[in-house]
Amino acid sequence: MYEVPELMDGYRRFLSNRYPQEATLYRSLAEQGQAPKTMVIACCDSRVDPAAIFSAGPGQLFIVRNVANLVPPFEPQGDYHGTSAALEFAVTGLNVSNILVLGHARCGGVRAFLDGLYGRAETPGFIDRWMSLLEPAYVEALKSASGQSMQQQQRALEYASVQQSLKNLHTFPFVQERLNDGRLQLHGAYFDIADGQLLALDPATGQFGPVS
Repeated sequence: MYEVPELMDGYRRFLSNRYPQEATLYRSLAEQGQAPKTMVIACCDSRVDPAAIFSAGPGQLFIVRNVANLVPPFEPQGDYHGTSAALEFAVTGLNVSNILVLGHARCGGVRAFLDGLYGRAETPGFIDRWMSLLEPAYVEALKSASGQSMQQQQRALEYASVQQSLKNLHTFPFVQERLNDGRLQLHGAYFDIADGQLLALDPATGQFGPVS
């Protein structure tokens, strides 16, 4: 830590500026625990910070971030499932009311997949196995962006990846149970880094549109 000056400088600014303004809230959260209403599944891209995008304070959002904001399908067998474990904790432990899958423009993981760098290796590594989750979304994206520019294909796949992750959420029994009885709602959104515009997925049409 001491060898990373930007982190230590940032902490000092937090301690002298932000913490005094929110000290009461932090103490309350420490004593009472967290009770966020919304889980956000976002990309680990350093340019996309859900807390900043939604102006969220401490304790408001339960956030899990991974490469390309993907949700794997329900797999009760296997080894380690970080995103699935976070999802189970948010739904069954914290009883969140909303899950938002947040995609974004210019996603490096999506572009690498389009370029054939990840997801299709003969001897797959961690990132290859993970990015292979995009394959169904890739098939859908090709239908809508066939013959278009690489930039348009990338955006189509970024959209499709959000929709595929929402489909995969339905495969988790504890998610589907709460969807059926109205305790939980799923949402999709897309953030454009360049202009700050947020698009929301309309579940009725399957289209993304600007948030007013």
